[in-house]
Amino acid sequence: PDTKLNFIDHCVGNQPDQQMEPVAKWYEQNLQFHRFWSVDDTQLHTEFSALRSIVMTNYEETVKIPINEPAPGKKKSQIQEYVEYYNGPGIQHIALNTDDIITAVENLRARGTEFLFVPDSYYDMLRQRLKSSSTKLLEDISVLQKLKILVDYDENGYLLQIFTKNVQDRPTLFIEIIQRRNHN
Repeated sequence: PDTKLNFIDHCVGNQPDQQMEPVAKWYEQNLQFHRFWSVDDTQLHTEFSALRSIVMTNYEETVKIPINEPAPGKKKSQIQEYVEYYNGPGIQHIALNTDDIITAVENLRARGTEFLFVPDSYYDMLRQRLKSSSTKLLEDISVLQKLKILVDYDENGYLLQIFTKNVQDRPTLFIEIIQRRNHN
């Protein structure tokens, strides 16, 4: 079946600690990219891990390259695990854009693609959070729950996303399927 995938939305590159800035400068100097968005470890963290990120983009803002590096936390972040496993930087995942994530996921599953599991409690919490939000989903949450599609939203819009399992039996490349509804 047709996968309904349109184009590469973004490619995420993981860097060792303190290498994100030099790589961002390389994109600026050699590819004429500019900073689209950036966060530090005080903004992107959990109780256990943290990261810093700069999203680089081309002039037209059609190609986005998030560059991540680990930040100190109680345990290793997925960025640190990746860098240690490969003994250096690399592309962690490639996000493919779709206008119809539900059909895309159903058809990819029919082709044998395996996605990460999301517990039902995630959707229970999502329903509660959306009650007090101005964001209104066009998709039925029960369908998103059945397919294990995640939702991220802010005051401007939302995105739907799902992640494949690693393409190999070790912490290597994985694929993200993403649908944006007025959400950058």
